[in-house]
Amino acid sequence: MMTEPTTAPADKDFLPGPVLLLGAPGVGKGTQAKALMAAYGIPQISTGDILRANIANGSELGRSAKALMDQGQLVPDDLVNQMVWHKILDENLYRGFILDGYPRTLAQADYIDSAINEDPKSPVRMPLVAISIVVDYEQLLHRITGRRICPLGHIFNIYSNPSMAPGICDVDGSVLVQRPDDSEAVFTERMKTFESQTAPVIEHYRKQGRFEEIDGDQPVEQVTGAIEAALKRLRTSKR
Repeated sequence: MMTEPTTAPADKDFLPGPVLLLGAPGVGKGTQAKALMAAYGIPQISTGDILRANIANGSELGRSAKALMDQGQLVPDDLVNQMVWHKILDENLYRGFILDGYPRTLAQADYIDSAINEDPKSPVRMPLVAISIVVDYEQLLHRITGRRICPLGHIFNIYSNPSMAPGICDVDGSVLVQRPDDSEAVFTERMKTFESQTAPVIEHYRKQGRFEEIDGDQPVEQVTGAIEAALKRLRTSKR
């Protein structure tokens, strides 16, 4: 499964190719992915969605993955690689695509690089580039742990967007709560996992001149503009 662009590309002349958009929890990666989808008419491919879809439809890959998960084991790189590449081959993605949650390891990065460049069925012939949205740790901590939500889904933040009456939704008057996943303990563990998984992948693409960092502590539109500028630099670079 993948998230489709909702409109025709705003920029029809630029082919973004395959893009790995990186970002720690709370940096606004989802918002920026949607902006890239609208700008360039490319889909977002999520490994989580692909895994769930394969399990739900009972594909051979899905059955293999489910058997391992039922035993409490992680889905190995080779299965994840095959699922992602099969999905890419199934779609007409000559303009490119945004990868979400993949590659997470060096083995996965090596696989997708080789598949894009060497598989004769590959819909794109541009190498994968990686762009990381970076926000200061304390700012991220406030974004996540300060989040409060009401039963109807209205979201506030006690630091940056507080409700007028503490703990009460401005829209419907219901009680605001902090979701368990937004606790500092959960955030800390998610950050440790993100950093340990992402660091080798970042270094892999940095060494090849296919990586840029973007300051995510700016207004959303400015972050979008910076990502688009970085993407065009990476695509025109002679490094």
